[in-house]
Amino acid sequence: MNIGEASERSGLPSKTIRYYEDIGLIRPERGGNGYRDYAATDVHKLRFLQRSRGLGFSVEECRQLLALYEDKSRASADVKDIAETKLAEIDRKIRDLSNLRRTLVHLVHACRGNDRPDCPILEELSDGG
Repeated sequence: MNIGEASERSGLPSKTIRYYEDIGLIRPERGGNGYRDYAATDVHKLRFLQRSRGLGFSVEECRQLLALYEDKSRASADVKDIAETKLAEIDRKIRDLSNLRRTLVHLVHACRGNDRPDCPILEELSDGG
């Protein structure tokens, strides 16, 4: 199938598919005319990549997961390690965002939002309070 059909079946834009090919995540066959010829297995890999990226895995993590997926002698512990590392990263980001939110909530409440020039938000941004 051509890239347009692979795009439609996988739900990924053609540009993304070309990028994944450029970085070696997929390797479609080439027809005699030089055009890409995507197989059902390529589309399956593209969907796999789309779901992996949707869960926040980096391109390199996707590469590792795809390699493990294709390795029938893999240990599920290897897959779990990657997922646990990603989960810890997400938890850290949630903590960081929660801290940022608390700070902003405090600053918003501290600012009177009136016609006067004094503003705790700007004071905090200018010199750290």
